Amino acid sequence: MIVLLGVLVVILGFATRRNPLLVVGVAGIVTGLLGKLSPQEVLATFGNSFASARSVTVFVITLPVIGLLERYGLQEQARTLIGKLGRLTTGRFLALYLLIRQLTASVGLTSIGGPAQSVRPLIAPMAEAAAEAKAGRPLPQKLREKVRSHASGADTIGVFFGEDCFIAIGSILLITGFVNSTYDQHLEPLHLALWAIPSAICAFLIHGARLLNLDRQLERELAVAAAENDLTTHAGLRTEDAK
Repeated sequence: MIVLLGVLVVILGFATRRNPLLVVGVAGIVTGLLGKLSPQEVLATFGNSFASARSVTVFVITLPVIGLLERYGLQEQARTLIGKLGRLTTGRFLALYLLIRQLTASVGLTSIGGPAQSVRPLIAPMAEAAAEAKAGRPLPQKLREKVRSHASGADTIGVFFGEDCFIAIGSILLITGFVNSTYDQHLEPLHLALWAIPSAICAFLIHGARLLNLDRQLERELAVAAAENDLTTHAGLRTEDAK
C-alpha cells in the first residue's frame, strides 16, 4: 500500500499549483522507488511508457507548424476571409463549424480539428472577425474571451457527440468489450453507434440554438459596453470643464 503514496504526491502537487509535468514526473519516480525499482529501472519504465504511447504526444509536432503559420499571417487571412462574408454572423459560423465537426467525427476524423490545430489559429479569429464586422468596431476583451470560449466549446461538443457514431472509436470498443466480458452479453459496436445518433442530433440542436442565441447576447453586451464608454467619456469631459 505504501506505493500509493505516489498518488498523494500528485494531490499535493496539484493542490499547491505546481507544474503538472513536474508533479507527474516526481510522482512516477516516487512510486517507482517505493516499489523497489532501481533508478535505472525507473528511467527504463519512463522510456518504455513514452515509446509505447508516443501517439499521445504527436500533437507536440503540430505546435511549431501552427506557430509558423500564425507568424506568417494565418489569423489575419482568416479574419480577412470572414470579414468579406457580411451575413455570416458569429453564431451562424460556429453552428456551421459544430455541424462540420460532428459529421467528420462521426466518420472517424477526430484529429482534423481541435483547440490547438484549428480553434486557436482559425476558428476563434474568424468568429471574432464576424462579431467585429457586425459591430463595426473591435470587441472588448471580455467579449473576445467569450467568443473564444464558445469556439472551443463548439469544437469539444461536436467531437464528443460525433465520435460515438463511429463504430471503431476507442470509447465504443471499450464499452462493448467491458459489457461483453463482464455481463456475458453480445453487444455489437454497430448497435452503440446507431443509438449514439439521436444523442448527436439532440446535442447539435441544443448547442446550435445556444450558438445562434450568442449573436443576440453579443449585441446586447456591445450596446451596454458602448453606453458605459459614452458615460465614461462624458464624465471625463465634465471633469476637464470643471477644472
